[in-house]
Amino acid sequence: MAQCVQSVQELIPDSFVPCVAALCSDEAERLTRLNHLSFAELLKPFSRLTSEVHMRDPNNQLHVIKNLKIAVSNIVTQPPQPGAIRKLLNDVVSGSQPAEGLVANVITAGDYDLNISATTPWFESYRETFLQSMPALDHEFLNHYLACMLVASSSEAEPVEQFSKLSQEQHRIQHNSDYSYPKWFIPNTLKYYVLLHDVSAGDEQRAESIYEEMKQKYGTQGCYLLKINSRTSNRASDEQIPDPWSQYLQKNSIQNQESYEDGPCTITSNKNSDNNLLSLDGLDNEVKDGLPNNFRAHPLQLEQSSDPSNSIDGPDHLRSASSLHETKKGNTGIIHGACLTLTDHDRIRQFIQEFTFRGLLPHIEKTIRQLNDQLISRKGLSRSLFSATKKWFSGSKVPEKSINDLKNTSGLLYPPEAPELQIRKMADLCFLVQHYDLAYSCYHTAKKDFLNDQAMLYAAGALEMAAVSAFLQPGAPRPYPAHYMDTAIQTYRDICKNMVLAERCVLLSAELLKSQSKYSEAAALLIRLTSEDSDLRSALLLEQAAHCFINMKSPMVRKYAFHMILAGHRFSKAGQKKHALRCYCQAMQVYKGKGWSLAEDHINFTIGRQSYTLRQLDNAVSAFRHILINESKQSAAQQGAFLREYLYVYKVTAYFHSGIDIKTVF
Repeated sequence: MAQCVQSVQELIPDSFVPCVAALCSDEAERLTRLNHLSFAELLKPFSRLTSEVHMRDPNNQLHVIKNLKIAVSNIVTQPPQPGAIRKLLNDVVSGSQPAEGLVANVITAGDYDLNISATTPWFESYRETFLQSMPALDHEFLNHYLACMLVASSSEAEPVEQFSKLSQEQHRIQHNSDYSYPKWFIPNTLKYYVLLHDVSAGDEQRAESIYEEMKQKYGTQGCYLLKINSRTSNRASDEQIPDPWSQYLQKNSIQNQESYEDGPCTITSNKNSDNNLLSLDGLDNEVKDGLPNNFRAHPLQLEQSSDPSNSIDGPDHLRSASSLHETKKGNTGIIHGACLTLTDHDRIRQFIQEFTFRGLLPHIEKTIRQLNDQLISRKGLSRSLFSATKKWFSGSKVPEKSINDLKNTSGLLYPPEAPELQIRKMADLCFLVQHYDLAYSCYHTAKKDFLNDQAMLYAAGALEMAAVSAFLQPGAPRPYPAHYMDTAIQTYRDICKNMVLAERCVLLSAELLKSQSKYSEAAALLIRLTSEDSDLRSALLLEQAAHCFINMKSPMVRKYAFHMILAGHRFSKAGQKKHALRCYCQAMQVYKGKGWSLAEDHINFTIGRQSYTLRQLDNAVSAFRHILINESKQSAAQQGAFLREYLYVYKVTAYFHSGIDIKTVF
């Protein structure tokens, strides 16, 4: 695989982070929108802690957490649609192209001197977006909300009363059976009360008074007064205030369907299966009564379209790049956070620190202790604990069934209080706070119980995360159990028929193998997940497999070129013409001038076609010319077809250079 900007030790903790919900009043949301940001977007650039944090595990041992990041998002009551996620991924790849003048690595292997891209940012963007867009699932808790920020404005008539309404609404969404989404980690969700104060327009004395009342009611560790500006200051014109939001909002611009206008918005309610449209916040009329208007459709909710040709991975899908371009072009005039000063940036950063230190981490530490105590006291886990004890002290090994010997009990659902789910919950919580030793122990125990019950979806999830936890353990880590990942991938793909989870496994395992220089194993894993159900995924994985072959200790140049050709073909089928052309050009370095005339003809013909489609007419003419100037082993009919293609493209190019309107030719 190509070199990545992040190491695997950075990638995984950044991909699995504690999730926090945000529930804002109308007035609080209006205040943040004056800076063209939602409340969750306001916090995003400052969501990583700048210092180490500490917590104690159930054994009262001090545990250090480095570079912890949290993910704050607005509550939505609709899960992301698979079609919308595919469109998002397609647009992300389309919008990420090699930079002009990008320096390539020169790799010498035998007679070959190859210029190869040092990095593949389109793949990294795809992987990051894929992992971030994973929905919350019932068999795991990694994307379930641990806490909820309740946000009201100091300018409201009765802010404390508004907090009570927000709290009731959060409780209703979490515990009402009408709402199956979003998912919550535990029944007793941490609620953190945030009073948002507009420094430029609000009454600061009143805000301080309300905050004192909040501290009396919710405790000093359960609330915070966050001050921001909503009016542009009279700073010097040459004073440059950084815009930390652009990198996040541009990256996810296709997701941002929140309107910063005062007009109404609509969502699809989760309460009815017939897709009833509710106005504004999507709440029932009888329960609105001053509650916030921020229950929108999921950011990955597709707009209804009657166009049956609006497919994602089909050969005719050519809209993605242009749609992303239009989205970006429409956003270029908007300055996010224009009213916020560097002091405001520091205030937001301090708020995240206080929330994490005083609210979130103590809540996580307490939850881990409670789960640990419950698991110790429950007799339901005695078989696992007894088996583990027997193994440790007697050295006996409990035989495990092969994956092929197990049946699929996909219909099995554990009740929320089941001991098996509690230990999985504890494992996920430990993983999110980087306590990989304890996480591995819990995953390993849960894996045995799930396999005994033949709950294959649950077992695959435990195997997947046990493998990652084993790799990330500090000190002298365990050998990476690649067979755990292989079993998880096979289970997800063949038994559970869930390609999304299988893909997540492959993306993680490939990075883990690559970090150990096991490029051959990583390539085989990536190739294994290519299939006909997604051309885009297959193209990206084949390209990464090609990079694995070229990065081996003894580079496999021809395998690299062959898989780049396969990747280019799948990119073309996915509508990613620029990436397809790039792959064919990379492969041409290997085939050119080696006597493989038929292969060279095919590549030149494809390069010519792709260049013509992309309006790179001179490149198209050059590629077609190369087919004709050398002695050919093609049939006469095929040579005639090549000649007709060349003459047509040459004529179009001549018209173009003579100034004739190209639209009259195409």
